[in-house]
Amino acid sequence: MGLYRENGERITRAAFPAAAVTDPPQRITENVYQTEPYGRGDGRPEGSRRHLLYEAGDVVPKSVIDRLFTPATVTAITPATGPAAGGTIIAITGTHLDGVSAVNFGATAGTDLKVISATELRVKTPAGAAGAVDVVLVDDTGNVTETDGFTYTA
Repeated sequence: MGLYRENGERITRAAFPAAAVTDPPQRITENVYQTEPYGRGDGRPEGSRRHLLYEAGDVVPKSVIDRLFTPATVTAITPATGPAAGGTIIAITGTHLDGVSAVNFGATAGTDLKVISATELRVKTPAGAAGAVDVVLVDDTGNVTETDGFTYTA
């Protein structure tokens, strides 16, 4: 017994036709559910249905898991200006904001972050020097930067 190519040529162990996997399989360790709104609601989780996406023990490529986590986007920051003393509560709207765990204004973290929905969050600005700063959303898929997204006024 042995292994052979389609043309009848024997395959040796050293010449086995295989390539290294660049997308390693991942074993799911607990049941994973996905929620979807019942209809064209407001995007909030209330009124959603939940269904089993992966059962514990399923094996899926890592790339499939990565595609489940869509990067956040920013469409608006309101208000876009506030006092250098900080304390301005701003609303950030966009998409896939439910994975955001922190918002930084320049190098300083905002406080009192509240994720309202997948399309809106609110955060209080820290104190900062007068001028424009980048607003950086720390997202579970990677940071999202809105260049000069907030301006501190003197």
